Amino acid sequence: MKLLECKDLSMSYEGISAFEHVTFDLDEGDFLCIVGENGSGKSTLIKGLLGLKQYSGGSITYNGVKQNEIGYLPQQTAAQKDFPATVKEVVLSGCLNRNGLSPFYSAQSKKRAAEMIELMKIGNIEGKSYRGLSGGQQQRVLLARALCATEKLLLLDEPVSGLDPMVTAEMYDAIRSLNRDKGVTVIMVSHDIHNALHCGNKMLHMAQGQYFFGTKEEYLKTPKYRAMAGGCFNDK
Repeated sequence: MKLLECKDLSMSYEGISAFEHVTFDLDEGDFLCIVGENGSGKSTLIKGLLGLKQYSGGSITYNGVKQNEIGYLPQQTAAQKDFPATVKEVVLSGCLNRNGLSPFYSAQSKKRAAEMIELMKIGNIEGKSYRGLSGGQQQRVLLARALCATEKLLLLDEPVSGLDPMVTAEMYDAIRSLNRDKGVTVIMVSHDIHNALHCGNKMLHMAQGQYFFGTKEEYLKTPKYRAMAGGCFNDK
């Protein structure tokens, strides 16, 4: 079943075109990796998918999932890393959209948060201050928080940025497990082409004025892949 369809999508950023005429679709259980050049609009696309930014042309259609039921792990800012709350409080805040207009967390929300804490193996630190954690621990907490919002679709924007190689490998393993074992559909922005290919079954390569969308096997045959594999790009 098609979970998401983007047709002829165009978006701008501060009045300047970010990308134009991008078309792709995802089935339930897909893992889409978005790669490409610096400034090609990858993060802008993620914000469009979340409804945080308006698109100037084309359409985005969800089937069986609403925008407020999407889990989102953004790139962390310095202020977010210093957030004064416990791990449990941060994870539980991912259930806010599930509560509707209620200012209180329901028993169901608390149960969901506890399950995600267990899934991400952070139960031993749930009472600790979030800002006192290592970068890898913080990312696991934020991933648990994102999962509180969804059982179907998870959007990740450079989820391993700034992490050391061992922690990076652990994060990728956790994300692949969510996709493979839990059936969560994943869209991940990454400049790490090698791990992107290891994780994803579909690839969206964005570049100025052009793009590629297709299976991993199709992407490996393209000049875009050969150019990308020869360098490393950081997204903004």
